[in-house]
Amino acid sequence: MDELGAEIDRVAAATSFSGVVRLDEAGTTVFERAYGLAHRGLGVPNTVDTRFAIASGTKPLTALTVMSLVEDGTLDLSTTARSVLGADLPLIDDAVTVEQLLAHRSGIGDYYDEHSDPSLPLPAQDLETTEQYVPVLDGHPMKFPPGTDFRYNNGAFVVLALIAERTSGVPFHDLVARRVCAPAGMADTAFLRTDEPDRRTALGYLDRDGLRTNVFQLPVRGNGDGGIYTTAADFHALWRAFFTGRIVSAKWVDEMVRPRSVHTESARRYGLGFWLHESSDVVLVEGYDPGVSFRSVCDPSGAFVRTVVGNTASGAWPVARLFG
Repeated sequence: MDELGAEIDRVAAATSFSGVVRLDEAGTTVFERAYGLAHRGLGVPNTVDTRFAIASGTKPLTALTVMSLVEDGTLDLSTTARSVLGADLPLIDDAVTVEQLLAHRSGIGDYYDEHSDPSLPLPAQDLETTEQYVPVLDGHPMKFPPGTDFRYNNGAFVVLALIAERTSGVPFHDLVARRVCAPAGMADTAFLRTDEPDRRTALGYLDRDGLRTNVFQLPVRGNGDGGIYTTAADFHALWRAFFTGRIVSAKWVDEMVRPRSVHTESARRYGLGFWLHESSDVVLVEGYDPGVSFRSVCDPSGAFVRTVVGNTASGAWPVARLFG
């Protein structure tokens, strides 16, 4: 581990990495280190307990929230979006199900495509609550018939948040806190507002150098597809809680990590809210946004958990490549 630690330090220095790296083996933390600044203007350093936005690292928490509603009978994997949406979002095919949304197999049009057009359809401050997303989710035609293909879809996870909120009667942000964060012991994880940073919250920076942040690039408060803030320690706690059945029971854990699709570009597989290694049981979570980069990899047997989180868009990847 000394050699790997030295190599992590070397790559971090060479790439001006800003963030946190944590490696656990057999339930023991063997490496944990912070690099760079949480607030460049004030010179506030990142620490191992700094809270970072993790972009699409939020999706597993959304999936677990929905699956907890499936487990208690509020929803079913076969529940159609239409049965909850009513007349809202009429371009979503009536046959689209919760399971298809969780598996990125719904075929619905996406409101936010970080690869082709990462701009927000509304000013950042106008996207604070789940219901405020309804107008921006509307007007996007289906891309393929439900269940016939795989296409990564941010909007699908906001639709899931909307379904969860409407069927439970609890605001989505509170629902995630109650059903995922609380049982997992994730005391430092929350949907923070980007315009209210505190000393323990890393600002997301658009460039490797400079002071411009991502405050105008992302919704002022995250939702089902991204934007939650967490620490490396909290995300390790999430892995432990997930695979020990403290959030949903073992039956539903197995269902969530059962492959539904293969991503042709990476050969990775996808379950329900989680990426899966192409050939092993390893489960992966990734997140990317302007000013955000995140990867966490877990062996369900407990052999290892490896997490890198950064407050620039590409900062985490050179370090993450050192251990898969």
